Amino acid sequence: MFPVNTFQEHIGRRDLLKGAIAAGGMAIANWGGLFNSQTIAQEARRSNKRCILLWMNGGASQIDTFDMKPGRPTGGPFRPIQTNVNGMQICEFMPLMARQADKLSVIRSMRTQSPDHPDGIYHMHTCYKMNERMPHPEIGAMIAKFLGNPEADLPSFIRMGSTGNGGSGYLGPQYEPFSLGRDGRVPTFAAPLVTEEIQNRRGELLSFMEQQHAQQHRADPFASHRTAELRALRLMRARQIFNVGDEWTRAQSRYGNTDFGRSCFMARKLVEAGVPFIEVGQENYDSHADNFVCHKANMDVLDPAWSALLQDLSERSLLQDTLVVWMGEVGRTPQINNRVGRDHYIRAWTIVLAGGGVRGGQLYGSTDRDGRDVAENPVTEGDLFATIYATLGINHRVRHYVGTRPIWATPEGSRPVRALLA
Repeated sequence: MFPVNTFQEHIGRRDLLKGAIAAGGMAIANWGGLFNSQTIAQEARRSNKRCILLWMNGGASQIDTFDMKPGRPTGGPFRPIQTNVNGMQICEFMPLMARQADKLSVIRSMRTQSPDHPDGIYHMHTCYKMNERMPHPEIGAMIAKFLGNPEADLPSFIRMGSTGNGGSGYLGPQYEPFSLGRDGRVPTFAAPLVTEEIQNRRGELLSFMEQQHAQQHRADPFASHRTAELRALRLMRARQIFNVGDEWTRAQSRYGNTDFGRSCFMARKLVEAGVPFIEVGQENYDSHADNFVCHKANMDVLDPAWSALLQDLSERSLLQDTLVVWMGEVGRTPQINNRVGRDHYIRAWTIVLAGGGVRGGQLYGSTDRDGRDVAENPVTEGDLFATIYATLGINHRVRHYVGTRPIWATPEGSRPVRALLA
């Protein structure tokens, strides 16, 4: 991977890069740059926006959560309950979220293109199909680029549990995600094995050795290695943010004493600390069999964690600048199969946004009586990502150059859903 350059730098270095390719006998991608990327990034950072992605791994059932069809053949056994928003009903097993519905913008009209898990996970993290030749960055990497502080001790893209599969793509290794444990605990390697004084001396020696080496051996992998080393050292200095023992003891009754609950609590702490993108994964939504058993168990975990996260962000005046996205890679079929399960479905499903520049207390789009198709206002992957970027102050059609090829942040024709924006 190679550093991001401005468009002007891309043009000015083209001949040099061609010479390097010819001399080295290898293909070198110019990881290009965003047109006016520094200006855009500075403006976005000043907005102090943040994003938390709650990832429902496997794909939650829209009909058993936010787009219920009581009395219909596809409806299933769960019953709807009224929320604190007139006309908005959700599943009976999310009573705490029902009290937070005035914060929610529910998109009931997702129509997407990738029905299986690997390609769906990639598509719903990048808004591009996996089978394209270009390695596109996940949304977390894109947000880290525009909203992150490269000098911060904490990483700009943190995730917990099973989440994306794309990484930083053409943005380069400096925007790769930093993974915590499923419960939000920091890896053991973040704890230094020696005193701070010894660690500092080792760091000075390493820096000297690498500077000497770089004088004779100039290559991007060496610079990337050094960048990773410095980030690890800075993380060690900031590791106390992950020590939440006493705070978690007090909070776990509201979030739920689960790995997902603890990770949601950790996400709130990281937002307070200035991390621009955090992703939290919840497992076991791929309910081809026993759909209703799986979903009830998952909602028992989801409901307290999600509702406590929104409540805490709101009470700390953080929700207005923090977008919380609830989604997975697919929805579930309206029909119930012969194993009392629901299979993958992409023709009509649901995603939920809250806070951070979206208008709460609304339903956008709808499906037909049985939930088989979108009845009005279909939303694509590109439209969703364009909407998310719009809330964060990022131009959804900003472009990068990979070699001489321009690559846009969202596919052509993608547009923010203006009705969702506050």
